Amino acid sequence: MKEFRLPDPGEGLVEAEIVTWNVKVGDEVKINDIVVEVETSKSLVELPIPFAGTVAQLLVSEGDTVDVGSPIIVIDDGSAVPTADPAATDDTTEQANDEVIEPGKIGGEAPGGRIANLVGYGSKTVEAKRRPRRDGGNRQDQPSQEMRQQVGAMFDQAPPSRPTDVQASLPTTASQPSGAPLPTPGPAPAEPGMASGSVLAKPPVRKLAKDLGVDLNRVIGSGDGGIITREDVQKVANGASPALDEGAASAPARRSTALVDRREPIKGVRRMTAQAMVGSAFTAPHVTEWITVDVTATMELLDKLRARREFREIKLSPTLLIAKATLLALRNTPELNAAWDEQAQEVAYFGSVNLGIAAATPRGLVVPNITDADALSLVELAEALNALVGVAKQGRTQPSDMSGGTFTITNVGVFGVDAGTPILNPGESGILCLGAINRRPWVIGTGADERIEPRWVTTLALSFDHRLVDGEGGSRFLADLAGILADPGQALLY
Repeated sequence: MKEFRLPDPGEGLVEAEIVTWNVKVGDEVKINDIVVEVETSKSLVELPIPFAGTVAQLLVSEGDTVDVGSPIIVIDDGSAVPTADPAATDDTTEQANDEVIEPGKIGGEAPGGRIANLVGYGSKTVEAKRRPRRDGGNRQDQPSQEMRQQVGAMFDQAPPSRPTDVQASLPTTASQPSGAPLPTPGPAPAEPGMASGSVLAKPPVRKLAKDLGVDLNRVIGSGDGGIITREDVQKVANGASPALDEGAASAPARRSTALVDRREPIKGVRRMTAQAMVGSAFTAPHVTEWITVDVTATMELLDKLRARREFREIKLSPTLLIAKATLLALRNTPELNAAWDEQAQEVAYFGSVNLGIAAATPRGLVVPNITDADALSLVELAEALNALVGVAKQGRTQPSDMSGGTFTITNVGVFGVDAGTPILNPGESGILCLGAINRRPWVIGTGADERIEPRWVTTLALSFDHRLVDGEGGSRFLADLAGILADPGQALLY
């Protein structure tokens, strides 16, 4: 039997969720057969089995989250030693036990050609002998025969209502009740926060209220659904927040009537995205700038490219030309293709552009990147872009393809949104947000030739890390990018 342990399917991942088993108990598998599909904190990954055999056991179920290194499946590779026939064992037990093994040998040959082991071979024929207990004569921890008889007599008698020696020591008048009868016991006092109002507070908040002497029944909750937070308790303790009056304290607190429809655990891509965005938002000082540009010439160029033979089998979109223009504009602003190294107190400038493309998938947002995108031709860039988006939408981008990015493009225009303020991908200094490309009235021409015409117009938003990118650098990049998109012929200048 061999156990297959969950490997690290990416870089530094510690756990994964079992999504789909491709095998069941009893199936035959070969080396490198895909047996399971797991979801990491970045994507879906198919895992091959490193050995062949029969599936003996699935140790985890679909939907379980498993730590890296934990066994997930057992494979019977045929190497297990067959168990002896029980009937044959009974017939040969006495012969095996009578077999004499010569000194210096590990085993001797038993009837039937079997090798008798020194330890654990056959059934035991001699009863184990227990070492006799030594009473020790004068040991004080052994109860005497007289004490045993007294204890036995105590259990033979019915237990008295009170011990005899205690009854003898009490006055005779104490056995008769006197005075007014005691009142009937009422209900036990409820703990703070456990009154009929069903106070909504988590255990740490309840403990804090108890330590501060705050009655949770008199606290107005400010959390979701009226839940009481630590801040609410501290404000009441400090007298900075009004509490419910005594009459309201005895009545059920008025809470939100909104009901939770469903809950989903935060895991996988969603958890990874949340951690990355929080870390980025509260680490790098973000600055966002916008520019609205007439991209009619770019849209006309896109139509011309679709008619060319090189692109007839390739799906083209405005994102391709905007990505190419972005790669050209980055040549003049290398600080946007860099990273802030806090530990080394250095700015790391990258020699090439690994262009990340944010893609929305059913499992969340992922940002795979095109390695050395600035070295690709337009045809190669188009092919790489289509392959990247196709794999990402299936949720099958490998973790290695989502690391090492240097600049990111996100497109909210596909949802009809005009613009946004994107958050930097961790480790990068810039991210470009593409807005929707719509027909809008636009002023063209100058002087006497000035007129208003419907044009293809879009808004671009650039967020950058203000620690290493100044406003001048971000503005220059947007101006260069807008110039190329307004007049693609300017690309010859880069």
